[in-house]
Amino acid sequence: MTKKMLSVGACFIILGLAFACFLSPVEAAVDEKTAAAIEKWINEFQPSAFSKEEQRKELEWFAEAAKPYRGMTITSCSETIAPHVFEHDILTKAFQEITGITAKHDLIGEGDVVDRIARQVQTRRKLYDVFINDADLVGWHLRSGAIVNLTEYMAGEGKAVTDPYLDLDDFLNLEFGQDYDGNQLQLPDQQFSALYWYRHDWFNRPDLKAAFKKKYGYELAVPLNWSAYEDIAEFFTGRVIDGKKRWGHFDFAKKGPDLGWRFTDAWLSIAGASDKGLPNGFPVDDWGIRVNEQRIPVGASVERGGAVNSPASIYALDKYLTWAKKYAPPSVYSVSATEMLGYAKGGDIAQFCFYYIVGLWDPGFHKPPMVDAAGNLNWRVAPVPHGKYWQEGMKVGYQDCGAWTIPKNVKGKNRDAAWLWAQFCVSKTVQLKKFLYGNGPIRKSSIFHPYVSERMGKWGGVIEFYRSKYEKLYTDSGVNVPHYPLLAEQWWKNIGPALNGDITAEEAMNNLAEDMDVLMGKMRLPNYNPVLNPIMPKEFWLDKSKNPGAPWPEIKEREKPKTMKYEELVEKWK
Repeated sequence: MTKKMLSVGACFIILGLAFACFLSPVEAAVDEKTAAAIEKWINEFQPSAFSKEEQRKELEWFAEAAKPYRGMTITSCSETIAPHVFEHDILTKAFQEITGITAKHDLIGEGDVVDRIARQVQTRRKLYDVFINDADLVGWHLRSGAIVNLTEYMAGEGKAVTDPYLDLDDFLNLEFGQDYDGNQLQLPDQQFSALYWYRHDWFNRPDLKAAFKKKYGYELAVPLNWSAYEDIAEFFTGRVIDGKKRWGHFDFAKKGPDLGWRFTDAWLSIAGASDKGLPNGFPVDDWGIRVNEQRIPVGASVERGGAVNSPASIYALDKYLTWAKKYAPPSVYSVSATEMLGYAKGGDIAQFCFYYIVGLWDPGFHKPPMVDAAGNLNWRVAPVPHGKYWQEGMKVGYQDCGAWTIPKNVKGKNRDAAWLWAQFCVSKTVQLKKFLYGNGPIRKSSIFHPYVSERMGKWGGVIEFYRSKYEKLYTDSGVNVPHYPLLAEQWWKNIGPALNGDITAEEAMNNLAEDMDVLMGKMRLPNYNPVLNPIMPKEFWLDKSKNPGAPWPEIKEREKPKTMKYEELVEKWK
């Protein structure tokens, strides 16, 4: 064979390789069975933020990237709410058919999720390959050093299994899972804000509006502060509307971990106990924990510069106890956070001060609850009203974010396969469909999708909220909480006796602050470990000439009630 013939042959080889580069390597590699599965699931995942062709490319990428892991089984767990039910019932099947990887996804209680990831970190014994746990735990994950840094992983050993279509810029709140330096420790899977919820139809009835104004001297509308909320709660409690006795308030008050979440989910900062500053208040955050400039927690009690037992926090607990006793049905004491999610459907409650929007629909999203004969919603969501200590510039409200988290003791192929599963559940291909099912949006492309725009009224204000700049003012617990599993337990254990009437609100918060300080003082965490401030008289920290921020001194007078029409509030969101 001549050199010329060799050259021609080489040219054909080079041209062939070049032509192959123009063809997707995935397209060439997907077998008929996988291709058929992909087409099936493309049709299932409609509507989608992606076109069908874009969906096909993404799913073909998953199929190709998963080849080294076919036949494997990985394990994950999450709390039992609608977005995760969708993952359990639908996405596990799709993932297995497309990738050949079996994802065994357990649905358990939220407290159990926290307990199991804590046990895996502390014992170094693997229970799951990957967890969906609240981004509220990010401060502990940062300090434990036991969680995979996803930013480093995606750029390094996990590059080959990182979805090129992941589009991190499309996420609404990546910051919820980031450490102080912007590294992604957790990837959001679903999130939901806690907003004020109310019966829009009742608030607009002329007879009820007239009766309210006659009694209180101002308009019945969305309350902007707790004094207005309290008046509205009093007005509706015991009132007979359409032949049934109604209630002016609802919450959950069942003893258990859920009870603590009612407070750690920003109840103190909504009352005004924290410092100004976003995302969580600095130097005193929404848990009442003070951190110093070096990001070191230095105390929870007022005596150490914190705010857990400050006048604002005692006021916050007192309002919770009072409202539950005076304005809510007796069932409030037997309802957990998860059980509360469906309670609005009963139709006998006028308002919730702080409602998790993920509970506004049943799984399946067939029909949102409480619509009139024409199919229009009877309710709306609006901004959370604030307590009398709240000031402009403080944290506005709370968002819950369940986020994918991989412990470092999950290694090699298990880590890679788990990361593929996590990305599949948040991919643009499936995310809009998951949002429609479970009401836990994480992507801008879902919130701003034409399908959603055409049906905005179906969500009662939720879409307007997520499209507004105010969405960024509703944050999770953040990075200052040094050990979420341990500290979160202390809230419900100390608040429970106050619900029984065994101790006062002040005694409960004093006990809680002391317990938190004792535990933080005993911690030995690898990163940013707490170092407590010395004990000082409360007066030092409450004196604003010596300490200009939180903890705040007592405000004795009741704030003037303020309300605003829903339509004006929505315009502000726009």
